[in-house]
Amino acid sequence: MATIKITSKRQATFPSELCGDLGIEPGDQVILEPLEIEGRKVWTIHRVEEDDEWFGSLSKYASSKSHDMDDIRTSIIKRRLS
Repeated sequence: MATIKITSKRQATFPSELCGDLGIEPGDQVILEPLEIEGRKVWTIHRVEEDDEWFGSLSKYASSKSHDMDDIRTSIIKRRLS
């Protein structure tokens, strides 16, 4: 069983074993949810899963294209004129 001490600023340091078990790294957000089990209030904690499945989904369309701003502007103008 791990113990967490709360500072005067209400900050806490989680034991590294707990962070490892939960997959928590510095900068991650966690969710605390209250539950009642056998008349006792307890809290569950789990890592916020980022919804970034879309990230990089368009890379197959952009990998062969120039990312130079002048080329982008030229491409936009060509498309508008067509």
